[in-house]
Amino acid sequence: MFTGIVEEIGVVRSLAGGQSSAVLTVDAAVVLERVRVGDSIAINGVCLTVTGFSARSITADVMPETLRKTNLGSLQTGDRVNLERALALGDRLGGHLVTGHVDGTGAIAGLQSRGIATEIRVLLPSELQQFVIPQGSVALDGVSLTIAAIETGTLMVGLIPHTKETTALGGKRVGDLLNIETDLLGKYVNRLLQRSTIPDRQGVTADLLIENGFI
Repeated sequence: MFTGIVEEIGVVRSLAGGQSSAVLTVDAAVVLERVRVGDSIAINGVCLTVTGFSARSITADVMPETLRKTNLGSLQTGDRVNLERALALGDRLGGHLVTGHVDGTGAIAGLQSRGIATEIRVLLPSELQQFVIPQGSVALDGVSLTIAAIETGTLMVGLIPHTKETTALGGKRVGDLLNIETDLLGKYVNRLLQRSTIPDRQGVTADLLIENGFI
């Protein structure tokens, strides 16, 4: 589990492999502190398992499903990526609950400066539109952001100067592909509401909540 609060910007050293699988190596510093093989690290919002490390880098395997569903397969040497270690119990939850399981990708459709903020408009796949709401949470390339507005087929977020400086989003351009993870709680609520339409179900009842572990 992650929070969407990026700890540092890493730099891709290599992405070896092909369409079936890949090995990703990223130069880093902060996330190397007390790192162990088997640890989970979010790279551009994708939860990956550390398979090796050195004094300056981490290495992780990337499976076919991840290459297909995220922007990791298009990374090139020198690209900047967002890095975050898994949340430890007792840490502050500064962003929102992020699993590192990306729902899909969306291209940046527009960038606009407004005061101190930079507004980013991102194309939103139709199958994800039911999971986003204005002023709700979304993770873009692993960065926890508040949805400022939703239009047909797009969502808009704003970046403050600190976010632009401390994440790789600050260097993005129109057309760049971002990983999208919608709000975890919203997906569970949506699923429960879908189940409430099954015959013999009487909406969201106490029995239904108990059955699904909410009580």
